[in-house]
Amino acid sequence: MSKLPDESFRDSIGTITTEGKRNFIFPKKPSGKFYDKRKILSYILLAFLLSAPFIKINGNQFLMFNVLERRFSIFGFPFWPQDFHLFVMSMIVGVVGLTLFTVAFGRIFCGWFCPQTIFLEMVFRRIEYWIDGDRGSQMRLAKQEWNAKKIRKRLTKWIIFFIISFIIANVFLAYLIGSDKLIQYITEGPAKNLSTLIALLIFTSIFYFVFAWFREQVCIIACPYGRMQGVLLDNKSINVAYDHVRGEGVTGRAKWDKRENRAETGKGDCIDCNQCVVVCPTGIDIRNGTQLECVNCTACIDECDTIMEKVGLPKGLIRYASEDEIVNKEKFKLTTRMKGYIGVLTLLIGVLISLLFMRNDVEATVLRLPGQLFEHKGENISNIFTYKIVNKTVRDFDSVYFKIKSPKGTIKMVGNPYAKVKKEGLAQGTLFIEINPAFLKGDKTKVKIEVYNKDELIETTKTNFLGPRSFN
Repeated sequence: MSKLPDESFRDSIGTITTEGKRNFIFPKKPSGKFYDKRKILSYILLAFLLSAPFIKINGNQFLMFNVLERRFSIFGFPFWPQDFHLFVMSMIVGVVGLTLFTVAFGRIFCGWFCPQTIFLEMVFRRIEYWIDGDRGSQMRLAKQEWNAKKIRKRLTKWIIFFIISFIIANVFLAYLIGSDKLIQYITEGPAKNLSTLIALLIFTSIFYFVFAWFREQVCIIACPYGRMQGVLLDNKSINVAYDHVRGEGVTGRAKWDKRENRAETGKGDCIDCNQCVVVCPTGIDIRNGTQLECVNCTACIDECDTIMEKVGLPKGLIRYASEDEIVNKEKFKLTTRMKGYIGVLTLLIGVLISLLFMRNDVEATVLRLPGQLFEHKGENISNIFTYKIVNKTVRDFDSVYFKIKSPKGTIKMVGNPYAKVKKEGLAQGTLFIEINPAFLKGDKTKVKIEVYNKDELIETTKTNFLGPRSFN
């Protein structure tokens, strides 16, 4: 009977010891072509993440997710509660796009684009390498007794981590409440905005906890994406993968011996140096195959290529590849499933674009007052209505009024004949509509109403007008 492969590594995760305690990961500082590319991309994305809430397009914040006031701004397009269907459609497009990306290229998003990975690997860990040193120095420092040197390094690191966490919390708050309001709070000082300061310190504490202690466990335990990829991946998906055919050979991996010919002995190209493990930020052994802890950061690729170059063996023992490419030498191609996702994604994007083009900057709603019947006003029939006008733009409307387009009739607003609607605000009130019975088509007649600001038509809406049943 053939021996079954050892799958015991799947019984636990690298950040937990056999006793169930936290196994703090001390990854070796990565280096190589992929790491250099990730640094460039990460700094571009960091600049975007930190500046996006402070960029304005036509007066609208580039990105804002004001959940409290139910106001959102995505790429400069403002979204209100009335636009919730657009927001939902955008989220569906994002989910389907991410699903397609995962089916084709695995968890590459996590290693290259995820804010958690970017901040942890390209900000906090790099500071840690600068203060504490590389893997060996960090491990020795962790075991070292508390003395002046260790206290100095720990305090320096913790203070810097807290300051950066505080900056991230401020930017995060700018996404939530808007950059203008955040700057206003900063200008007024903490004494006048104590509740905001408390919220800011709570966010700071959360970010500090995540990046100083919880770290890679966010990707392993908290983030559902690692488990989702297990459902989406197949043998044709490209992943950071170990070429086990080449690496194991006939007799398996073995330590490097420059005096022997590994091809003749049947040994694989993997020299069992373990460097792909010590450089991994989640503590896994990529040679065990695809695992949910792998975030496709490519650190193991760079490290393995460096070792292969030193011993004179071909690079690419660990590389971006599918299982079918490794085993059957099949090149990547679109599968039926991928084509299906592409079709669905294309359709959803088309619907979203259409909805965006149909979206109005001003939204007016005119509804008949519940429980009120019609009245006779001389020769006319009168109904009472309530109106609500939502101004999604960044300019004030000072002279808003209504006109009936069809059928012929008049509108009288209660109080001021003109409504004022502030930028990114709403106005509501009451109005009367009077229509001659000759223009009514029954007990319910559709009325088309135009909304003007001075001489500018800003919106068109419809409502139902109630009349006596005798008029048909």
